Amino acid sequence: MTQTAHSSAPPGKQMLSEQVYAHLRDAIMRGDHSPGAPLKPQDLAKEQGVSLAVVREALVRVVGEGLADRLPNRGFAVPSFSDRRWQEIAEARRTVEPVVLRMSIERGDVDWEARVRAAHHRLVRTPAYAPQESEYYTSAWAEAHRAFHRTLLEGCDNSALLETFDRLWTASELARRWSAHRNPDRDAAKEHRRLEEAALARDADTAAALLVQHLTLTAAALTDDSVLRGGSGPPGAVARG
Repeated sequence: MTQTAHSSAPPGKQMLSEQVYAHLRDAIMRGDHSPGAPLKPQDLAKEQGVSLAVVREALVRVVGEGLADRLPNRGFAVPSFSDRRWQEIAEARRTVEPVVLRMSIERGDVDWEARVRAAHHRLVRTPAYAPQESEYYTSAWAEAHRAFHRTLLEGCDNSALLETFDRLWTASELARRWSAHRNPDRDAAKEHRRLEEAALARDADTAAALLVQHLTLTAAALTDDSVLRGGSGPPGAVARG
């Protein structure tokens, strides 16, 4: 539907709409708009120097990605920490991904093992934070993180299950960034290393249990204020997951 709408628009307007959408999406991901903050079309249009129609189209797209809410009679807003969707997405991931990981460990070949090792190496060597980019983790680290988790599951050799992973991952991206920011003492680098080790050792029980714990900790940071004991800023070079 989105593609059809874009193709019917004049090329100039389509390009402008894409630029405003990308800017708004990045701004939400960077934390420029805090959880629960209103997204006022008039203010965004003035800031970007575009029409309200272009801004509203961008807002509809970020709503579709779960990065904003459309509130009846109240306009648009960034979701809040307490939004039930984050726990529902986490529950779905805890239900689906450990099962797929078990399949991956059972079916994965030597090439899969090599890809897992390479994806983990890339994750470890990619800086998690860059002060000039935002207070949340970098886009490069976010992609390395996604690639590692997806590679762990790719040995399942089931495209439908991997598509499910892709959808859930996209839906939970904002929650992941908030969770890492709220729990700066968490050693996700160690969690990722243990996941890699268990998968390559073909220890499905341990790998599945570690993955459940990993996903649970991410969701818990959004509901438990005690995780804020380490302060609100990023911890530097220690990666969060």
